Amino acid sequence: MDVPTPHQGSGPALPLRVAVVGTGNIARLHAEALKAEPERAEIVSAVDVSAQALDTFRERFAVPTGYTDPEEMLRKERPDLVHVCTPPGLHRPQVEACLGAGASVLVEKPPALSLAEAEKMAAAEGGEQGPWMATVFQHRFGSGALRVADLMSSGVLGRPLVATCHTTWFRPQEYFDVPWRGRWETEGGGPTMGHGIHQMDLLLALLGEWTEVSAVVRRQARDVETEDVSMARVDFANGAIASVVNSLLSPQEESRIRIDFENATVELLHLYGYGDEDWQITPAPGREEEVMAAWKAGPSGHNSGHHAQIVQVLDALRSGVAPPVTAAESLRTLRLVAGVYASSFEGRPLTPDELGPASPFHGRMSGGRSL
Repeated sequence: MDVPTPHQGSGPALPLRVAVVGTGNIARLHAEALKAEPERAEIVSAVDVSAQALDTFRERFAVPTGYTDPEEMLRKERPDLVHVCTPPGLHRPQVEACLGAGASVLVEKPPALSLAEAEKMAAAEGGEQGPWMATVFQHRFGSGALRVADLMSSGVLGRPLVATCHTTWFRPQEYFDVPWRGRWETEGGGPTMGHGIHQMDLLLALLGEWTEVSAVVRRQARDVETEDVSMARVDFANGAIASVVNSLLSPQEESRIRIDFENATVELLHLYGYGDEDWQITPAPGREEEVMAAWKAGPSGHNSGHHAQIVQVLDALRSGVAPPVTAAESLRTLRLVAGVYASSFEGRPLTPDELGPASPFHGRMSGGRSL
């Protein structure tokens, strides 16, 4: 099971030198988390092609240096860690430049536009000694997910049987007026790739390896190249089966994961991030005392925001080990995304093994086809 446990050990005394590439809205969450951990990290530089955005970011977060070229920043500042917060189409060259300069990377989702890109980025890592690439999949790191993982490992919940994983959000047409949105070449896909991927990653972290997917993707209402809705049935190696829905057409927005185990139903209902209060457990008849005692004794107090994952990334790097979420783990999630698209375009169920280099969906999520 890939839900992380809190890292033990404080590591070296000196904080890591961190740079932030891309200073848009998501970078603010990264900077706030880093600023909250001065003993672990210091932001030494920021990069953005917009001088105005760069100046605003630097002033807000007291960043000493700024650049419009990430490679110049890498040469002059030599950071230990770079947070890549740019649009998806820029991730691969920027991540590879950072790794080539000896800096580890924490890259926003989706880490790459295709399986082929993600594999090349993983190959650019430095091996057991680093530098490494980690992907922002922060929903793994809230205490609610850790609690479920603990109960699964202990056997209290029994086998997982049936699951739902729904990311039903709303984005008006104006949202897609940004030139890189809604296009295969620059965003890699629609809500399956760029929105529901967080929920799908958490589902995989809890349920493990997937073995088959059967899906449909549609463009129902938005003027985009990609889909605006997808629906899938996913089978898992442990025998569980899940319904996965990703939509940008849903005025009543919610993010939901529900897993029916032999001994209890566990449900998470939130929107863009969860706390302990967003989880609910319903024991099966006759299992109330055992299940509720274990549930109340589990981890608590940490939401699923960027801060929880960033702390673990910093602690891992300060201790000289690979940070979560590894390139291999993010590839598994991307492979399910590719499977959803491939199954829909080919009109049949697919397995992970069918998405290797010979598949047209290995190099592009669309397989070079149009909706």
